[in-house]
Amino acid sequence: MIVAAAVAAAIVLGLAYIFTAVPLYTSNVSVLIDQGNREVVQQLSTIGGVVDDEGSVLSQVELLKSDTIAMSVVDKLDLTNDAAFASAGGSVIGTMVGTLRSLANVSSWFVVEPETSDQVEAKRRAAANTLLWNMEISRVGRTYVLSISYTSPSSSLAAKIANAIGEAYLVDKLNSKYEATRRASGWLQDRIAELRQKALDSDLAVQKFRSSNGLVAAGSVLVADQQLSELNSALIVAQSDTAKAEARLQRIAQIIASGQGDAIVTDVLDSSISNELRQKYLDASKREAQISDRLGVNHIQAIRLRSEMTEYNRLMFEEVNRIAESYKSDLNVAKAREKSLTDSVAQATGISATASETQVQLRELEREADTYKNMYQTFLQRYQEAIQQQSFPVTEARIITRAAAPDSPSHPRKPLVLALFVIIGAAVGSGLGAFREFRDRFFRTGEQVRDVLNLEFLGIAPIVAPAKAVDAPDSSDGRGIGQVRKTHAVSNYVIDHPLSAFAETLRSAKIAADLALTGKSCKIIGVVSSLPGEGKSTIAVNFAELLAGQGNRTVLIDGDLRNPGATRAIGRHAESGLLEVLIDNRDPQSLFLRNDRTKLAFLPAVVRHRIPHSSELLSSARMRQVLADISNTADYIIIDLPPLGPVVDARAIAGRIDGFIFVTEWGKTARRVVRQVLASDPYVRDKCLGVVLNKVDQERMKLYRAYGSSEYYYSRYSQYYQEG
Repeated sequence: MIVAAAVAAAIVLGLAYIFTAVPLYTSNVSVLIDQGNREVVQQLSTIGGVVDDEGSVLSQVELLKSDTIAMSVVDKLDLTNDAAFASAGGSVIGTMVGTLRSLANVSSWFVVEPETSDQVEAKRRAAANTLLWNMEISRVGRTYVLSISYTSPSSSLAAKIANAIGEAYLVDKLNSKYEATRRASGWLQDRIAELRQKALDSDLAVQKFRSSNGLVAAGSVLVADQQLSELNSALIVAQSDTAKAEARLQRIAQIIASGQGDAIVTDVLDSSISNELRQKYLDASKREAQISDRLGVNHIQAIRLRSEMTEYNRLMFEEVNRIAESYKSDLNVAKAREKSLTDSVAQATGISATASETQVQLRELEREADTYKNMYQTFLQRYQEAIQQQSFPVTEARIITRAAAPDSPSHPRKPLVLALFVIIGAAVGSGLGAFREFRDRFFRTGEQVRDVLNLEFLGIAPIVAPAKAVDAPDSSDGRGIGQVRKTHAVSNYVIDHPLSAFAETLRSAKIAADLALTGKSCKIIGVVSSLPGEGKSTIAVNFAELLAGQGNRTVLIDGDLRNPGATRAIGRHAESGLLEVLIDNRDPQSLFLRNDRTKLAFLPAVVRHRIPHSSELLSSARMRQVLADISNTADYIIIDLPPLGPVVDARAIAGRIDGFIFVTEWGKTARRVVRQVLASDPYVRDKCLGVVLNKVDQERMKLYRAYGSSEYYYSRYSQYYQEG
């Protein structure tokens, strides 16, 4: 019922919303992250990148949702002063509150104060928030297309704002590239100045180091290294010349030592004197041979010619000696030159070694200078590129579909709204039902009694509307003083409705008592409950009436000396009762009130003042004797006892009771309370014949019935066997 009521209420609210909701129009603009501009953008821009993955596309979605775009659209369209836009910015309640505040501001009726900068900024911020609230951005499938939609009560305004959002996005992309390039240019300019100074300082440091360490360079080679190379070359030549001169000297010395005046020596052949002397020698030898052949060898002319030949030979040998002396002089010169070059090479080698050690630091300084020089050139080139890029209005995004004013509203979607309200109603109803079920910690069914208390379930006693009894005897003429007088029909219900569920439950209690208390001639049964007001007195009176109506000798005793409910129900007119029997030792037979219809005997409890020792009276020897005396003349003694929770009277008389009928109110008394009460009185629990659920709402009980339960059988078949 709760779920059905919640769904019905939700349907009513949904219909009310559908008929009263303001129609809203949605306009869409599509923006493409164009991959066709990829190469152009990469060529013209080194700042930023091209959107080519899912994360970047989602980043563009968040950019469209940013305050920057919203503020740009608000300022471009002047939405803070647009009445149509302002009407869509808040709820009806917010509009009413704003109107009331403006009316309450009496000063604004006469003087219009100019808005402050804070107020203007607050209006811009509120307009931007309204725009973002009504805007929706989504990616179209796996493409690079972003769909931007805006919803407004005005179709033209929706289209205008949607187009403005797309244009603001493109302008923001251009501005972001320009700003990035501008910031990069500024940073590069500062960095270039710093690198220029560092390049100059590093070059100056190289030159100073060269000067201070004598590392004079000729081109790319140090002068010391160049000199060493030249000296090494000259030394090699000098050593070669020395060896050559020494070889010539040795050869000519061998010739001189052998006395070979006609030996072939290069310098002899090249000497004009030697050649002339040799020619003369040959001429003389020729003439001497001729004269000797004609005139004989002893001819004076032949002898003279041989003497000339000897002289010529001596002169040629002397010429060889002269050449040998020149060779010796050349050898000395070559050795002196070689020694000089050797000394120079040794000196240059020492200088070069020292320079090599110093060059380690020099190369480090040169590398640092080259690094700064290259960085300076690179940054200078990037700076020139950044300056040129500021004038390129190229982005990788473009609008492919512009927004148009829609013809039909997009909201509310009536079927969807109604279905949503139905779902919400069902959810709320289910939640309320679940909450009530969770909060329902009372006894509702017999299964709960068996599961929680582990006691027998005797049945239910339906709630009965109170009505005045019609068979109460009239005592105005002195008659009926010794008879019960029922003030309410509920005390006589089991007699008036013998086929009711109430009577069936009490018959079940009688069977339970007969089965549990077999062998006893008189069964003493106490009726108890956990708390006051659960109807145990009504159950006790009707149970006693049922037993008496079946022909059993039955005595009902009101044992509740603190709150005698049975006495108020059927013996309000009594003057004496159980207290007089226990205290004054009066005969209980003389104080019985009887019901002539069922032959029930009732011993009331007339309490005129509070009795603090009621538990001692119930557990006294006199009470034992009274019960023993009544047992001799009765088959059943039903005692209406006080509740177990607040007082200990029932616990005190538990030893005199053969069995207990436990009464608990249906849907009122918590299960935890009943469980704790019985756990604290194990003697009562052990003698408990079963539990009766009292004051059961039969209409609500149908909601708790389950197939196979006692409630199911009662509700399913009671119409065939009970009174109408």
